[in-house]
Amino acid sequence: MAALAPYAGNAHVVGLTGSPGVGKSTTTSALVKELRAEGKRVGILAVDPSSPFSGGALLGDRVRMGDHALDEGVYIRSMASRGHLGGLAWTTPQALRVLDAAGFDVVLVETVGVGQSEVEVAGLADTTVVLVAPGMGDGIQAAKAGILEIADIFVVNKADREGADQTRRDLRGMINLSDRGPDSWKPPIVSTVARAGTGLDDLAARLTEHRTWLDESGELVRRRTKRARDEIEAIALTALRSRWGQVGHSADLDALAAAVAAGESDPYAAADRLLQALG
Repeated sequence: MAALAPYAGNAHVVGLTGSPGVGKSTTTSALVKELRAEGKRVGILAVDPSSPFSGGALLGDRVRMGDHALDEGVYIRSMASRGHLGGLAWTTPQALRVLDAAGFDVVLVETVGVGQSEVEVAGLADTTVVLVAPGMGDGIQAAKAGILEIADIFVVNKADREGADQTRRDLRGMINLSDRGPDSWKPPIVSTVARAGTGLDDLAARLTEHRTWLDESGELVRRRTKRARDEIEAIALTALRSRWGQVGHSADLDALAAAVAAGESDPYAAADRLLQALG
């Protein structure tokens, strides 16, 4: 990571998320074709869910992107979530840094697809694209879904289906109700039919437009600083947990847990004592 750091920070990181069945993989593949037509090198991180029983993952997103398998300007890396919540894998930030340093112009991060709780990608991406499809929920569902609050761009995929116009109206109403300042970015709504390649040129243009706004408004620096802070914090907490697992500290933790269970102490005081023991 230290060797890669000087070369990272140039790629436009785009997160694609949405509920299962909205066409994330098909849209990603079609978007890659559009970006390649613009001469951009594209890296793809496709995260697939791991089975809670076998621990394995199908990595099926790669199957849907077979059109780009022989393109030297495209690199596809499938990753298993390994039980990590939020739609990503624990190692996604590190893999993202590798692709960034390798000189890709755009890195697409396609998440697992876990519904309303899949908001972690917003902290990882410069631009977050939320895909929805007609028939995936009524207007009230759209208004309450936390996943929609993270979007920089909305995509109504499968827009040739009945109900697409109503889905766009629901999204437009939700955007109008949101509390955004006069200088804030207002998420556009793009209609696509990814399987037919329709609307992807508009989506690519909106991505470029949002990247320009990020640079000019200073939001890109703010987002990337927050991303770095969150990653540092996660690494530090992981290091602390590994130290807790060491023999001496593990015994301290067991003793503190027994005291809390017996009512002789409280969890906050025990946590303070544990941190003091760790030095």
